[in-house]
Amino acid sequence: MAAPPLPVTNPTSQPESQPPIATPAFRNFISRLSSSVRQGFSQRRPWTELIDRSAFTRPESLTEAAARIRKNLSYFKVNYISMLVVVLGFSLLSHPFSLLVLLSLLASWIFLYLFRPSDQPVVILGRTFSERETLGVLLLSTIVVVFLTSVGSLLISALMAGVAIVCVHGAFRVPEDLFLDEPQEQANVGLLSFLGGAASSAAAAAAPVVAARV
Repeated sequence: MAAPPLPVTNPTSQPESQPPIATPAFRNFISRLSSSVRQGFSQRRPWTELIDRSAFTRPESLTEAAARIRKNLSYFKVNYISMLVVVLGFSLLSHPFSLLVLLSLLASWIFLYLFRPSDQPVVILGRTFSERETLGVLLLSTIVVVFLTSVGSLLISALMAGVAIVCVHGAFRVPEDLFLDEPQEQANVGLLSFLGGAASSAAAAAAPVVAARV
């Protein structure tokens, strides 16, 4: 007598594991940010104009110095931002621990919250953290790192040194030989104008991810 056929059950298909970062959103974020930065740096002025020794004279008054700084900021804004970044970079490289802490904090925000799939909870040492708990821990860590450690003082000192260098250069650099188109000047006034555009693009790329978690 033939044995009855064994029942065959179709194994349930397991969902594929998601990558730790939402790849499309992360790539969109990086693409928009890099394109905005490239567009901003395309407005960089020749460095020979920045360091032209024949164009440096002592201002006769504080009013003249302030006027020079304002004009030079409008013309050399991208160069000045590059100088600030270089000063900040040298400060961080001279303090590797602070650089490592900042990179770890940035990686935590990216991997644990901003671009982490919402259906994957954060599990650390067998403890599952909710979205609010994860956000709270990240915010608390950021406050501690920036305000209660030497990292914050290092960043502030580096930024103050960079701003001082920019102000001294802007006050002693005679701007009479600089020519800037009026429409471009009106559209890009301010030292951090193109950074604002990059931040807006980055925020637009990350907004759907963040809105889905709120």
